[in-house]
Amino acid sequence: MSLRTLPLLFLNLGGEMLYILDQRLRAQNIPADKARKDEWTEVDRKRVLNDIISTMFNRKFMEELFKPQELYSKKALRTVYDRLAHASIMRLNQASMDKLYDLMTMAFKYQVLLCPRPKDVLLVTFNHLDAIKGFIQDSPAILQQVEETFQQLTDRYGGLSDGEFQLIRQTLLIFFQDLHIRVSIFLKDKVQNSNGRFVLPVSGPVPWGTEVPGLIRIFTDKGKEAKKVEFKHGGHYVTAPKEGSFELYGDRVLKLGTNMYSMNRPVETHMSGASKNLASRTQEIIAPNPLAKEELNFLARLMGGMEIKKPSGPEPGFRLNLFTTDEEEEQAALTRPEELSYEVINIQATQDQQRNKELARIMGEFEVTEQPKQSASKGDDLLAMMDGF
Repeated sequence: MSLRTLPLLFLNLGGEMLYILDQRLRAQNIPADKARKDEWTEVDRKRVLNDIISTMFNRKFMEELFKPQELYSKKALRTVYDRLAHASIMRLNQASMDKLYDLMTMAFKYQVLLCPRPKDVLLVTFNHLDAIKGFIQDSPAILQQVEETFQQLTDRYGGLSDGEFQLIRQTLLIFFQDLHIRVSIFLKDKVQNSNGRFVLPVSGPVPWGTEVPGLIRIFTDKGKEAKKVEFKHGGHYVTAPKEGSFELYGDRVLKLGTNMYSMNRPVETHMSGASKNLASRTQEIIAPNPLAKEELNFLARLMGGMEIKKPSGPEPGFRLNLFTTDEEEEQAALTRPEELSYEVINIQATQDQQRNKELARIMGEFEVTEQPKQSASKGDDLLAMMDGF
């Protein structure tokens, strides 16, 4: 397990979350002069994205994130994204948050699987950061936060060997190995099977610095080439045109990690393939002490570094529903297997009372109070479109 994996996992999943929210907020965009009080406007969209990105790239938070540490359980990481998603005026119910997280994880899993080289996971991360910078062009202070994180990535990962990147990629794949949630956009593009597993391509450019398969060279014991043997590989491979840029600005070449929601395509998730893999995921969730002392410390440090902006004044938080109707959202919550829900986190580190008190204090600051019933309709149509996910 690599101790350098967490920053890449967090930033890429966060980038996917922002893609989804931006697409749905844009789809629901209503001119400010025509919008009712319970409808989303372009100002609301920018405010939501700015608040989330500002919190996500908080300097103290990034300092904690980049410290060498093991990956933590899916529940612990899911809790961080739940708090991050609520760092603005937007509010998500449990079922909608589950759906959002499913999309985030499956998208990044697909990107990690298709990386031509282990090192290319860094290019995937840069693609996410490039898109995030596009969201905040009008906010120079937040843009500087993102560019500082880019520099941290370059400093920490730029000099790693291929073997170290291979270990990072392996750690990511272990994290994702039991997730087989079907996503309609992948199914329509025929890159995912009906059982939720991805289809690896047998065509396209080969990794940079390698040759197209089809030739075997045989050498003598003195290192001289004796003969060549050609074979049919059955694919349609081509040589990579050039290597992607690892600079702050440049052509990444690799398209993995770019915004696949930039086109208005409906996307849905399906849980039908999850039952076959329920046992392995359940084992992690119901195992004794799912969040041991180290994870408790991790959450306390990470959440302590987050600056959550509570809605100011009398304005309530606006609810975002990822389903077409409230009834669909309620049904999704009822039909989702309890073992796959991330709603409750039981922390069993009772011996460290001091840390328990500290986490309780921090969690209290993140508490989101229930909003008045009349404000619940804002964003319903928007998340109806999120049903498209």
